Amino acid sequence: MNTRIIVDSTADLVPEFEKRVHTVPLTVRFGDEEFIDGVTINNQIFYEKLIESDVLPTTSQATPDDFAREFEKAKAAGEAAVVITVASKFSGTYQSAKIAALEYENVYVVDSGSAAMGSGILVELACRLLDEGRSAEEIAKALETEKEKIIVVALVDTLEYLKKGGRISKTVAFAGAMLNIKPVLSVAGGEISMLGKARGSKMGNNLLVQQIEKAGGIDFTKPVLLGYSGISDALLRKYIEDSRPIWEGNLSEVRYTTVGSVIGTHVGPGAVVVAFFRK
Repeated sequence: MNTRIIVDSTADLVPEFEKRVHTVPLTVRFGDEEFIDGVTINNQIFYEKLIESDVLPTTSQATPDDFAREFEKAKAAGEAAVVITVASKFSGTYQSAKIAALEYENVYVVDSGSAAMGSGILVELACRLLDEGRSAEEIAKALETEKEKIIVVALVDTLEYLKKGGRISKTVAFAGAMLNIKPVLSVAGGEISMLGKARGSKMGNNLLVQQIEKAGGIDFTKPVLLGYSGISDALLRKYIEDSRPIWEGNLSEVRYTTVGSVIGTHVGPGAVVVAFFRK
């Protein structure tokens, strides 16, 4: 039986893998305007609106019906399905997929425990396993084990969007802006942690490198993906240059993509993200 990979739109992928998966979109709202993530709004337009808007957009999880439509397509094609979702601690999207899957055979739902590039590298690993001829059940079991090794570290350029989302106080956000403080966050096992605060991009980039080392280093036999939020990739390219010793001799190409609108709502523009499997 052939297998299809189904993801939700919070998984950030390079074009090569976007073409290989079937995507269930979440929704994004700017006031009274509702957009379907990746369908009626792309990342460029999203960040333009985010920068211009005085109000933080809101996001809505995918519904069981959204997943059921994809499962019906897999069933009609005589295919099994492996479903990879954003961390269940971040969204009810995983639960929606599980509810929909109750009505179908050969549908395996995996909580990525991550988001954005973190989910993206798990999707890439799933595609590798599919190419090796693994069954849907075997792929899902392998992902459940490997997802525990995923580390995402991010340097956030501004505290403004964390403030708008109620994550920090206005006083802290104001002080951070005055002092040019950039928080460094990690996502592992569905948990977001504050790793430190850097003053300026150079110190922030150095802190990212330190956190990769603290995690035990990168397993370069598995997918590695970088990302940025916003309209320009300049900050990410600066980070790649500052951290060149990590990549030289280990990667033939440092691949990166854009943080999508759902996660971008919370981190704002100017974030730099590194996602990898720890050794």
